[in-house]
Amino acid sequence: MKRIFLYTASSLVVLVSGGFGFLILKSPAMREAPNVTVARTPERVERGKYLFHMAACAECHSAVIADRFGQPIAPGGLAKGKVLPAAMLLPGKVTAPNLTSDKETGSGSWTDGQIIRAVREGIGHDGRALFPFMPYSEYRFMSDEDVESIVAFLRSTEPVKNALPRTELDFPVSLMSKFSPKPVDAVAAPNRTDPVAFGKYLSRIYGCVFCHSPEYDHQVDEARLLAGGHAFGGGPATVVTPNLTPDVETGTGTWTVQQFIEKFRQYKDYAETGSPPMTAENFTVMPWLFVANMEEVELQAIYSYLRTVPPIKNVVVTRPKLQ
Repeated sequence: MKRIFLYTASSLVVLVSGGFGFLILKSPAMREAPNVTVARTPERVERGKYLFHMAACAECHSAVIADRFGQPIAPGGLAKGKVLPAAMLLPGKVTAPNLTSDKETGSGSWTDGQIIRAVREGIGHDGRALFPFMPYSEYRFMSDEDVESIVAFLRSTEPVKNALPRTELDFPVSLMSKFSPKPVDAVAAPNRTDPVAFGKYLSRIYGCVFCHSPEYDHQVDEARLLAGGHAFGGGPATVVTPNLTPDVETGTGTWTVQQFIEKFRQYKDYAETGSPPMTAENFTVMPWLFVANMEEVELQAIYSYLRTVPPIKNVVVTRPKLQ
């Protein structure tokens, strides 16, 4: 009996050790970066700049004025990258890399295909799995045309030398993150004449779904899509995203399209003339200074899509520590 116990225990040790070793050696699911050269037309560069802001790329990959409402981009800070602040309570030291066209410290030496693969599939230019705090699980829905426009914009940026450390994730996140990337095939452009389809597309690539849905196993909880409840820190307070489903009591069910648009326009003056100091009362992770300038046709489309989402009753306290 003792011999059987020892054999069983030894077998479990071998299995656990083998599984741990497998995780250490495992490579993320990936394909070769697409062999593509993006045409850098003025229209694509302009569209890419707009998307870079609306999809919140600029928010993470830029140096910001951290003590002002909405954290406006610092002069000369666009796309230069940064180490994300420890106050965000991320699992390790997380860096949003320099994406300017600098060849030594930025994206200037990466191929167009490597940038596309990083954005939509979560694989860095060096083959590493990117930490899924970057919402590539949502960017995977981005059309070929839109992701190529972002590439065209990045190629147009002034090179900024800003050497940054690599991301170093804590265990076990460092191992589990390898399971997040997934290869993506060609993605067709959305039908802009169908406001619901177009709004659904924008809600994914602009981060509405990612931020306004509860998490399940570090992924968007598709069963409670847009029901709110996703908590964020990183400043003088914790904020929790509100319920965007059309529930009339706890969501946006009573909102008119005009009220929805006006909500986004409320900080337009801040975006144009400067925002006030950040406080615990006005702290936000919503990129109001960017989305204040979102095209009206896009806001209307997002509103149209939100009307079609199943209503979910979910009372959210958006500033729990201030209640």
